[in-house]
Amino acid sequence: MRSAILLCLSVCAFVPALTLADQVIREVPETTAGKGYGALTGLMIGAAAGPIGAIAGVGAGFWMGGTVQEASDLSGTAYEIENSQGERSIVRSPNARFTPGQKVTQKGARLVAQPD
Repeated sequence: MRSAILLCLSVCAFVPALTLADQVIREVPETTAGKGYGALTGLMIGAAAGPIGAIAGVGAGFWMGGTVQEASDLSGTAYEIENSQGERSIVRSPNARFTPGQKVTQKGARLVAQPD
């Protein structure tokens, strides 16, 4: 009896993960590092003008950091994915490469290709 219950729980836990695959929509540039360094630099420079300058510096540095990283071709790789409910999100994937239309599974903060 105990093994039947464990089998049912296992099937219920793993079957939805196999049937509800996410799909890669497109590849997008990932510029989080540039935005972070830009915001920090803007904060330090803008702080010389006081609290309002610090806030303005963070905003300007965030925007410029991402722009500079993307323009210098140092941006990472991220993918816009769509789940089975139609919701879209962007997930970083620095090591694995995917193509638009490919079925993937999200494990934590990473994407894993699903076998066809």
